[in-house]
Amino acid sequence: MSVLPIPRSTYQLLLDAADAWPDAVATQWIPDPARYTDCLTWTYAELAGRVTRIANALTALGVRRADAVTLCGANTSTLYAATLAAQAVGIAAPVNPVLSAEHLTQLMRRTGSRVVVAAGPELDKARWERLLAVCKAVGVRAVLVLRPDAATGAPPPLPADTGMLVAYLDDVAAAQPADRLVGAQPPAADDLAAFVHTGGTTGAPKVAAHTHANQVACARGIALATGLAPGEAMLGGLPLFHVNALLVTGLAPMFGGQRVVWPGPAGYRNPDLYARFWKIVEYYRIAAMSAVPTVYATLSRVPVDADISSLRLPVVGASPLPPSVREDFAAHTGRRLLEGYGLTEATCATTFTPPGEERIGSVGCVLPGQQIKTVHIGADGSWTDRAPGEVGVLAIGGPAVFAGYVTDPAAGGPRVSRAGVVHDGWLNTGDLGSVDRDGYVYLTGRAKDLIIRGGHNIDPRVIEDGLLRHPAVRAAAAVGRPDRHSGEVPVAYVVPADPDRFNEDELHAWATAAIGEPAARPKRIHPVPAIPTTAVGKQYKPALVADAAARAVSDALADAGIPVRSVTADHRNGRLVVTVTGADPEQVREAVAGFALNVTTLP
Repeated sequence: MSVLPIPRSTYQLLLDAADAWPDAVATQWIPDPARYTDCLTWTYAELAGRVTRIANALTALGVRRADAVTLCGANTSTLYAATLAAQAVGIAAPVNPVLSAEHLTQLMRRTGSRVVVAAGPELDKARWERLLAVCKAVGVRAVLVLRPDAATGAPPPLPADTGMLVAYLDDVAAAQPADRLVGAQPPAADDLAAFVHTGGTTGAPKVAAHTHANQVACARGIALATGLAPGEAMLGGLPLFHVNALLVTGLAPMFGGQRVVWPGPAGYRNPDLYARFWKIVEYYRIAAMSAVPTVYATLSRVPVDADISSLRLPVVGASPLPPSVREDFAAHTGRRLLEGYGLTEATCATTFTPPGEERIGSVGCVLPGQQIKTVHIGADGSWTDRAPGEVGVLAIGGPAVFAGYVTDPAAGGPRVSRAGVVHDGWLNTGDLGSVDRDGYVYLTGRAKDLIIRGGHNIDPRVIEDGLLRHPAVRAAAAVGRPDRHSGEVPVAYVVPADPDRFNEDELHAWATAAIGEPAARPKRIHPVPAIPTTAVGKQYKPALVADAAARAVSDALADAGIPVRSVTADHRNGRLVVTVTGADPEQVREAVAGFALNVTTLP
């Protein structure tokens, strides 16, 4: 298949697509999955015009090439267009709208945003009011407000006494030209395109910077690997603050003239979507989708009540794929999941599994234009390449390696820095794995301690620091516990100062006040005599991860009324395995369906 040549920027990519396929459908937005046949449709020419109008509006508000624009809200057509527009004249800085006010404040200060595009009161009144307060505290100049895709009639009035311009984006952009940029030069390849927060939904913000060259290189590699034909449809169910949504379903389709269907503001997070999921696949002839394992675990239990013959590229990533999810989805749908691997620091995706070339345990082979290898990193910081098949730290090279982390404004220095994470052009992923002689990548463990909840990262140190401030806690460690809906949820292990007076309810109440982000508050807090440590005294969390997994399975079996003799968990060859003894294997399999775990049964 052929795709468009590499452009110098994401904005030029959009213009090239509009020139190549002006009347082809670019995006379709479903306001309400319950009425999935009703959608808002934009052609490539219409999308380019809308993006250019918004870009000109941002320029008129003072946004320049080095200025960040914060984008905060549920998925809507105008949020997507505004993200592309921010990259056309400045830097897009998408943020998760569920973050706490403190975290939003930190991110906006880190990126220096003075113009914000936000979901308005019709989309989420409580979050709108919270964000407006944050904008006032940070010193934002203008807040451009989004309406739902299905909005009709006059919008609600906006506050006029905030000291900021607060106006509906559609009104601000209406008078701007749609055929050219006014007062701004098109971006160059090495200009910054996006600031994407990573490294946790709580704690000190960590913001990765992408150049236009990063994004177009990654998106083109995805387009070449997937091989979709012009007009074929992809499903965009991930939130637009996530790099996967912007790169896989936002930019990559432009290289081949594909159509992207966005199934409602909440996407995959809307439980009501699944009742008509397969109907949507049939109606829109969905050929490809990208989601986390928990989405596919849910779909494996949704009756296939439609013709899904169009679906041939169900891509999975963001967290390890349990064998049970892979097998259940294949048996239920007749479609094999295609694993991929990537990081925000490598723009988005680095590997992909071609259809028909699945290898058990592999996350695929490297995308066109990128490189991947394993290395040994010595105590002196030296890097030594590993041979094919040898386990080491995965390192990524090529044009998708990010520009660096945004530095703390108070620290001065450059806007972005690669120090400590990029070595001679190669990104240290922090993940362990191997690459075989055919170029297929195998992950053997996560070197990072981050807890991945629903595809988003939580820094365990925030949980631990919050609990350690309680006088009754001597030591604390937080890990992820397997969860059907979120993949993982945080749990904590504490060493009580007085074991006879441990009170879990008291610590939960403390955590609610001490940990600002609700998603990071531990679901359970378990007392232990000591936190496991290595020979050099560092916390050894794999033992706690195993215990959390065993507890999750034990609770699921108890809830299902299945008696067992024992449930244990340990790490074998770098993989966590839970063993259930003395229970019927089929009953166990049904009880733990959807968990991101390897579960075996013994007589």
